[in-house]
Amino acid sequence: MAEIIQDIQEQEYIINMGPQHPSTHGVLRLVLSLRGETVLSVQPHCGYIHRGIEKMCERLTYQQIIHLTDRLDYLSAHINNHAVCMAVETALGIEIPERVKYIRTIMDELARIASHQLWWCSFGMDLGALTAFFYGLRDREPILDIFEESTGGRLIQSYYTPGGLMKDIHPDFQKRVKDYIIYFRKKIGEYDQLLSGNVIMNQRTQGIGKLTKEEAISFGVTGPSGRGSGFECDVRKHRPYGMYGKVEFKEILRSEGDAFARYMVRMDEMRESLNIIEQLIDNIPAGDFTVKMKPVIKLPEGEYYQRVEAARGEFGVFISSKGEKYPYRIKLRSPNFSNLSALHTMANGQKIADLVAIGASLDYVIPDIDR
Repeated sequence: MAEIIQDIQEQEYIINMGPQHPSTHGVLRLVLSLRGETVLSVQPHCGYIHRGIEKMCERLTYQQIIHLTDRLDYLSAHINNHAVCMAVETALGIEIPERVKYIRTIMDELARIASHQLWWCSFGMDLGALTAFFYGLRDREPILDIFEESTGGRLIQSYYTPGGLMKDIHPDFQKRVKDYIIYFRKKIGEYDQLLSGNVIMNQRTQGIGKLTKEEAISFGVTGPSGRGSGFECDVRKHRPYGMYGKVEFKEILRSEGDAFARYMVRMDEMRESLNIIEQLIDNIPAGDFTVKMKPVIKLPEGEYYQRVEAARGEFGVFISSKGEKYPYRIKLRSPNFSNLSALHTMANGQKIADLVAIGASLDYVIPDIDR
């Protein structure tokens, strides 16, 4: 019997994790090579939810593209649309009103908090802490209510448009946002009490899924996953847009490069987002919420690129224009695609149970990869 067990432990097995698997957070297939419970290699297989968004954009006007880009990383819908709008506005040489810049920045940071809250509650659930799921959804709900009141949508809002916003914010917007800042500053402490200092959670994440700074740069791992390895890559800091150049906030960095470091970066980023919003919410200037635009937008012939800091990293929009009302080519730089490429490096030599924690620490959204 001992010989049989030893033989099984030394054999290499190829198994599928997904494409339908709760810990892949979407339709993602991972082909795992295992020796016992030790991961030898991870091969991601994408495309199970591919919708051809980039190709579809080539047959839509620039106003219509917005309704597709917020369905990529649907937890960063506002931020994705911000990148498209800025690319079009830069190409046309349009200066948008200050009021629009304030509102877009506040909305972006609310979306970042809501995204990180959903990551936190699913992270805890992936590791077996079901209570975290209820806490995270409880605190995310007021943000969705704020979105719904001003934009009409909760998940995918299509609120931004080239030149400004679809409509102005609700009269109660500022009051509700300020109330939420007070509310969540108290509640985020519960997250640390429940998970951050939990002994089991620390054992499951500290020293697990390490990625060095050099590896993060090589793979193009950005966002909290890159900053957890010490990679300074926050687009808001290094290429400010919106109102980010006018507010004080820290780029959260950690040097450990493990799953716990990526966890703590997101925890601290939620606090920084609250600080950013607090600096802006009482100072939203009066004025128009949009610039009057032609019904049909035609960009000058040329190539244009804009990048923003989405909840999971750098999101880029490349537009090639032939001077027509449709873009000749659109290429989207997805943070999740690049972050996923480092999964093998992070999981090699770890246990299969650790792969769940590593994937959760990357916080990937599959439709953003299959675009």
